[in-house]
Amino acid sequence: MKTRHTLCYASVFFFLLSILSCKNKETKRSEASRAEAEVKTNYDTTAPFAIVIHGGAGTILKENMTSEKEKAYTDKLAEAIRAGHSILEKGGTSMDAVIATIQIMEDSPLFNAGKGAVFTHEETNEMDASIMDGKTLNAGAIAGVTVVKSPIALARKVMEDSPHVMLAGKGAEQFAREQKLEIVDPSYFFTPERKASLDKVKAKALEKQTALIDDPIYNDYKFGTVGCVALDKDGNLAAGTSTGGMTNKRWNRIGDAPIIGAGTYANNATCAVSCTGWGEYFIRAMAAYDVSALVGYTNMSLSDATQEVIQTKIPALGGDGGLIAIDKSGNISMEFNTAGMYRAAIDKEGKLQIGIYKEREKISN
Repeated sequence: MKTRHTLCYASVFFFLLSILSCKNKETKRSEASRAEAEVKTNYDTTAPFAIVIHGGAGTILKENMTSEKEKAYTDKLAEAIRAGHSILEKGGTSMDAVIATIQIMEDSPLFNAGKGAVFTHEETNEMDASIMDGKTLNAGAIAGVTVVKSPIALARKVMEDSPHVMLAGKGAEQFAREQKLEIVDPSYFFTPERKASLDKVKAKALEKQTALIDDPIYNDYKFGTVGCVALDKDGNLAAGTSTGGMTNKRWNRIGDAPIIGAGTYANNATCAVSCTGWGEYFIRAMAAYDVSALVGYTNMSLSDATQEVIQTKIPALGGDGGLIAIDKSGNISMEFNTAGMYRAAIDKEGKLQIGIYKEREKISN
């Protein structure tokens, strides 16, 4: 009988001990979680973060720009970059900041992406986009889509929800539908300004009986790509690019924007880059990756690396354009060899810069 009572007391003792042990573990886990949250909060508060955008490069001259149109561009650039910066400021990811920023430009008829996409020779709109995560080196890209409202959103879906890096045409559109992305009628992308540009190019081509490849006026119709690069408080870089391509393009032509390493690249070890310009040359130069390689392998500064690619290597091939970049320390570059490039940045000090022409950017707080 005594043995039975002893066993009973022992069982109760171990039961109570286990309860106390669980409570102790829970307390420790709770304390650890609070400590982790405090460290995270302190880190987020002090870590550098920054964001840069472009809205295309080309023969953008002040004498050809009305004050109303100039204001429209600067206002939209400011709206887009502030949206991305707000996400970073609150501790959001560079990926989310890039997507939100580019979508604002895709929704605007001012830029050659999404709503403002240029027309092909067949009078359709074919859009390309890509995105890359500098932390994982994962990437997603799409090409030749005609009914997806936000090409950059689809590029992210390819990266995160498919085993592939690039999808094109009807297959990419089918994937977009399966992923419940917003699908629009192709007429959504029609804008009178882009149609007028196509008509002008076609008329000039007919007049000259040439493809106009070497015509400087025609060449300017290839610009207008939008892009964004960002560094978040966790030290992660991301880059994204979205475009309607080149006015009067034929045969489902694809430029550098959706090609990882050519128009878009991000690596936490070096930098994030988004390009705009004559895509054929940026593809041949692997321009975005080349900037990263120069930073990583030669210890060039970001400024020197972007100058080398845009001011020396691309022109040596016969191309022109520009790029934006940000490195792992939050240093930024907005380099171009054309008359202008729509661009904006909020640096790691929180200073806003907006520029269109060659002269120094307008700076405000």
